Amino acid sequence: MRVVLEVLLLRSGYRVTCVEGVRAAREVLESTLVDLVITDMKLGASQSGMDVLRAARAQSDPPEVIVVTAFGTAASAVEAMREGAYDYIGKPFDNEELLLLVQKALEKRTLRQENVSLREHLVPGVGVMAVGRGERMRAVWSMVDKVAPTRSTVLIHGESGTGKELIAKALHLKSPRAGQPFLPINCAALNEGVLESELFGHVKGAFTGATQDRPGLLVHAGEGTVFLDEIGEVPLATQVKLLRVLQERKVKPVGSSAEIPFQARILAATNRRLDAEVKAGRFREDLFYRLNVITLELPPLRERPEDIAPLAEHFLARQRRELERPGLRFSPEALAVLSAYPFPGNVRQLENVVERAATLADGDVLTLASLPPSLRGEPVQPAAATAPEVALGAGFSLERHLDEAERHYLVAALAQAGGVKTRAADLLGLTFRSFRYRLAKHGLSDREDDT
Repeated sequence: MRVVLEVLLLRSGYRVTCVEGVRAAREVLESTLVDLVITDMKLGASQSGMDVLRAARAQSDPPEVIVVTAFGTAASAVEAMREGAYDYIGKPFDNEELLLLVQKALEKRTLRQENVSLREHLVPGVGVMAVGRGERMRAVWSMVDKVAPTRSTVLIHGESGTGKELIAKALHLKSPRAGQPFLPINCAALNEGVLESELFGHVKGAFTGATQDRPGLLVHAGEGTVFLDEIGEVPLATQVKLLRVLQERKVKPVGSSAEIPFQARILAATNRRLDAEVKAGRFREDLFYRLNVITLELPPLRERPEDIAPLAEHFLARQRRELERPGLRFSPEALAVLSAYPFPGNVRQLENVVERAATLADGDVLTLASLPPSLRGEPVQPAAATAPEVALGAGFSLERHLDEAERHYLVAALAQAGGVKTRAADLLGLTFRSFRYRLAKHGLSDREDDT
């Protein structure tokens, strides 16, 4: 049967790999990107096609599965479909019937991949949050599904790197506002005056540089969503104004005496305990209660170790596509070390570790040697105890000096790497994403080779 199917599919233009037994099937699934699996339901005396189906569905980018059976009882068909099979076909079958089934299964996989790619393009990173399989993340997603369709203000709390903005984006995408703008603002990155201007807008002449009227994010978002990241960093004076805005649902642009109504939904996030900030006098109690209508708690990665392996596989699948290396995979030892590490930088740190390992790996298997020394338990070289003496002349600018030094090293790394940016990033000990950001900052991102 395998020989007949191989010939049939090869003649139809498909690339085909044939194996015998569940173990061999697992090896192929773990080492190769497979789009479709065709398996018999009964594989010898002790093995089952259900084992192949489960191994296929366990992959980070699972293929579609067609189950072939001469034992086409309703029970076996229902079980296969419940486990995630695309469809089943009974023996004996017509060749054209099987080819049509294969075509439809591959069309479904292509459509699913296009949808994932589109979601990542529209809102990068949201797919990451859905990977978590543990009970705590299932509870988070259950809450997201409940509150997304409402107008309620949501306060998202979690450590840095846990994905607070991604959850905010998911709340927006799952709401009736999904077709409207999602406008995030980092409250910690702006000083008091700039923050108020960004949120509430300003009128011409309100301050130096205000050459025209400008609507703030709350008005500009229309019926969309405004995400106030790091809300705990807002100065007390701005907190007073923000409270009034949230109560009245109107904004007063900087320099104006007129109030403008707005319709946007407000989501906020913080890595601080706002109740403790209230007690310390750093955050207004009335604003806290106004924001704290519904709270979403994002657990740190160390408290959900069951999610580390699937998240790592998710990030590695992305690297396979970006680096065009379909054979990349973790060794069992490397995956075990990742799963046992506490990851103080949470999901963001795990993503960077996987990107680094995939970029630096010489072969397809990411071993312990591919991981940073800190994850392997090796001591990190201590920094120098004292800095050398430096003569600082009149007019010295540390910021300009550092910018010039950074640009010098970027150009030098590109030259040494022959213009290949992934290699240049490796030479500087940077992630490819960070390297691209720094190139753009210094106006060096217009080179032809973007890899």
